[in-house]
Amino acid sequence: MAEDYVKLIWKAGERGGPGLATRDIAATLTVSPSTVSGNLRKLDRDGLIEHTPYYGVVLTPLGQQVAVAMVRRHRLIETYLVERLGYGWDEVHAEAEALEHAVSETFLQRIDADLGHPTHDPHGDPIPGVDGSVPASLGALLGSVEPGACGTVDRVSDDDASLLRYFDELGVGLGTHLRVERVRDYAGVIAVSRRDASGTESLVDLPAAAASAIWLAPDDD
Repeated sequence: MAEDYVKLIWKAGERGGPGLATRDIAATLTVSPSTVSGNLRKLDRDGLIEHTPYYGVVLTPLGQQVAVAMVRRHRLIETYLVERLGYGWDEVHAEAEALEHAVSETFLQRIDADLGHPTHDPHGDPIPGVDGSVPASLGALLGSVEPGACGTVDRVSDDDASLLRYFDELGVGLGTHLRVERVRDYAGVIAVSRRDASGTESLVDLPAAAASAIWLAPDDD
């Protein structure tokens, strides 16, 4: 679906990435590069994207509007599944992918009202408003944080359910306070101190994948 393509392109830009290449879209959507190329040509004709071969894909203003609406749907549904139906944060991404194309706008408005108009989903991702505005996200990617810096986890990527389950095992989630101790490139881990609710700190080795999956909101001091 066109919405899947523009949403994927928008999310890549939201997280600070460059325009997506055809191979990246194919890998994420598990389709062939030739299928992606054909669909991108159609999206270009429809005015949703600008596609320059070998240079990637960017959204037009119309494509941006469509993408933000789909992201809003996806993140509201994820929030509803966790808050009202008891899903874990590692279970909702695939469900929301299926449901976001099926629910009506009226149903979505009821979900939004029932949840009290949330601004962020269970992974800390900002939920766009009805007007298309996107709440600010204060965090920086863990991989860009220097050793010695402290902050609170305010966002976690939902791209890998197994990674989310691993974070659960380690006791790392939204609101967890971390201090970056060392980056052990040779071992493929980032050593952090985790502070629990009682204030006790413990050393945790996070996998290298966490560098691009966790955002830290810096401490005020």
